[in-house]
Amino acid sequence: MSDIKQVIVVRTDLDMGKGKIAAQVGHACVLGAENVRKSHPDWFDEWWQGQEKIVVKIPNLKELENVKKHAIDLNLPWSEVTDAGHTQIAPGTTTCISIGPAPEDLIDKVTGDLKLL
Repeated sequence: MSDIKQVIVVRTDLDMGKGKIAAQVGHACVLGAENVRKSHPDWFDEWWQGQEKIVVKIPNLKELENVKKHAIDLNLPWSEVTDAGHTQIAPGTTTCISIGPAPEDLIDKVTGDLKLL
């Protein structure tokens, strides 16, 4: 089995501040990890040792939806973060998604061409 990692895909069209991005990525990490802890405990246990995370960027919601669809097509676990709207973003806005933790070779098929945030 390949290494296990988690990738967070963040929209760049929302003009979120650094702190807001950090909070949204934190939400995605926790949601994704809990999802995988329940659905693929073997992946979670392996990932938990080093908790590898990569944060990449995507230009807009349409592209984010395409990435999510690709993950679904490959049966990869994913989680979506929608903002509560208390600060910079309108309520219900999708800010980012988490893919995995899952095998790196599968995740790279979905996110391997995306640039680091």
